Amino acid sequence: MRPKQWAKNGILFAALVFSKNVFHLRSLTLSVTAFVLFCLLSGGVYLFNDLMDIANDRKHPIKSQRPLASGRLNPRAAKIASIVCFIISLTGCFLINFPLGVISSGYLILQIGYSTWLKEILLIDMFAISAGFFLRAVAGAKAIGVPISSWLLICTIFASLFLGLGKRRHELVLLGEDATEHRKVFDGYNVGLLDQMVSVVTAGTVVSYSLYTLSQETVRRFDTENLWLTIPIVLYGIFRYLYLVYRKGEGGHPELSFFGDRPLLITIALYAVVVGIILYW
Repeated sequence: MRPKQWAKNGILFAALVFSKNVFHLRSLTLSVTAFVLFCLLSGGVYLFNDLMDIANDRKHPIKSQRPLASGRLNPRAAKIASIVCFIISLTGCFLINFPLGVISSGYLILQIGYSTWLKEILLIDMFAISAGFFLRAVAGAKAIGVPISSWLLICTIFASLFLGLGKRRHELVLLGEDATEHRKVFDGYNVGLLDQMVSVVTAGTVVSYSLYTLSQETVRRFDTENLWLTIPIVLYGIFRYLYLVYRKGEGGHPELSFFGDRPLLITIALYAVVVGIILYW
């Protein structure tokens, strides 16, 4: 169920933070509950994905150590656990409110589609990954019943593409000539192409976030023009991650890079503190 990757669901809290409801008990409770339910939902998705990928994972130098691929976990137990996770998480989301239930159902359908065939379609695989983050961000807003800025959603799309492309590049470099044996879609990628796309989405992430902090909509909503002060922090965080991908050979597991690299972890903590001060004090 990959608990380490549940950190990706933290994007559900974006709506809570940027709607200035962190200290509103009901909104905070709903956000935490939605986060837990999405952790359960994504855990079920990871089980389903590994069930579909057993044969390919056994050819991978790292993924071959996963419980299903290595034979440590019985596939029947994984199937039952996956179904239970789906039922509990979707029921919980619908109990919070109907829109959240619809979004979580859409997320599940997307992930099943990705695990079965979307990940084998060139470029579409990247957009499917990005759509997963997009739906998480929307789910966070639906859970507490607040609108979410279109700029923030655009930032989410670019940032998720940035991380997804970094992961694809890491896999391609790691597998080398054996990449297409693991997944046919790698036949359409090469390092040069991925580097070009990384450059595009990096620029898109920086520009969209900068425009978000400077837009009149943001200034009116937060009654401050100071959110632009976080731009240098975001820039450093992106550059540090690029350094880890291109110089340290990381990027295969973004969540490990975020929490395993001290400068990047400090950057994330600093960003949270500065945003908190600007928005709430």
